[in-house]
Amino acid sequence: MNSKYTPLFESFNSGKKLEVKNRLVMAPMTNFSSNPDGTVTEAEVNYYERRSSGVGMVITACTYVTANGKGFHGEFGGDQDELIPSLSRLASAIKAKGAKAILQIFHGGREVPPELVNGDVVSASNIPSEGEGKAVPRPLSEKEIDSIILDFGETTRRAIEAGFDGVEIHGANGYLLQQFFSPHSNRREDKWGGSLEKRLTFPLAVVDEVKKAVANHAKDPFIVGYRFSPEEPETPGITMDDTLALIDGLVTKDLDYLHVSLMDFWSRARRGTDVDRPRIEIIKERIGDQVPLIGVGSIYTADDAIKALQSGVPLIALGREIIIDPEWVQKVEQGREAEIVTKINKENQQQLDIPDPLWQAIIHSPGWFPGVE
Repeated sequence: MNSKYTPLFESFNSGKKLEVKNRLVMAPMTNFSSNPDGTVTEAEVNYYERRSSGVGMVITACTYVTANGKGFHGEFGGDQDELIPSLSRLASAIKAKGAKAILQIFHGGREVPPELVNGDVVSASNIPSEGEGKAVPRPLSEKEIDSIILDFGETTRRAIEAGFDGVEIHGANGYLLQQFFSPHSNRREDKWGGSLEKRLTFPLAVVDEVKKAVANHAKDPFIVGYRFSPEEPETPGITMDDTLALIDGLVTKDLDYLHVSLMDFWSRARRGTDVDRPRIEIIKERIGDQVPLIGVGSIYTADDAIKALQSGVPLIALGREIIIDPEWVQKVEQGREAEIVTKINKENQQQLDIPDPLWQAIIHSPGWFPGVE
């Protein structure tokens, strides 16, 4: 190995439950490839197995905690006990390759395709996502909100029983937890919305319920992380100042890590704070050493990864790049970083063990992956 990249392969121990063999993480990415009943497919398991050999931790695609939270066709489920064997199959495949297995749990809220929920799309308020043809969601009742919070705890229990090493609460990318936090999607005037403090109530209640499930059911150390998106383009929408308040709330919850969702690791803030600084820098400064941070976004080469690590962020996630080159980690570790592939080859689906639904999404989405024009 080139000594320049040695820091990427140093083990990390937070002093709590998060202990991983290196600083590299497979980011959570939807693959659209599960069975209609919510069980994982053979192709999906192969896809994860292939990419679990080098990284220290794999965060799965999101799994829905409630049937009306299913956000994608071909998404695997965690909303009922009958799905525990399916979840166990995935956890075992990842762990057998030497990586920690983390199940990302979520509810899609207003982003759920109406046909998956018989048209009953729900959210914090009756505000649709911006864009033509978006469904107008039905505001959740207080009873339904309480039920969904419990569902996050129940899916955490299933993750524990299935053998996962942890869960990541998906509070990013415009899904239900973010919808409650956002002033764009949350126009409520009860205890679940209104002020910034009230908009924090639902996400923090979910964290509390997940932590409670871990305390009640986990016999071994069990990791709990939280993923968030730092800004929204809408007005009103989440600003960096809002996100700093979210971070302040999250660091009081004794989480094992926070995970910022970015398309570009070095992207600059849009508003609400110093717009001349990268978001990741502002976030890391606010968190300090209170909780480990995972950074992600357009990291393709070994140099990209080591530069990101030098920012002080202790864990670096690979998203699109580990789909493009499943042996990325091994190539760096073996001094073969010059052989890393950074653009998708449209002829290589089989060699890359990419399930067909994900492959179709990649090659028909120009600009999403390098190499797809």
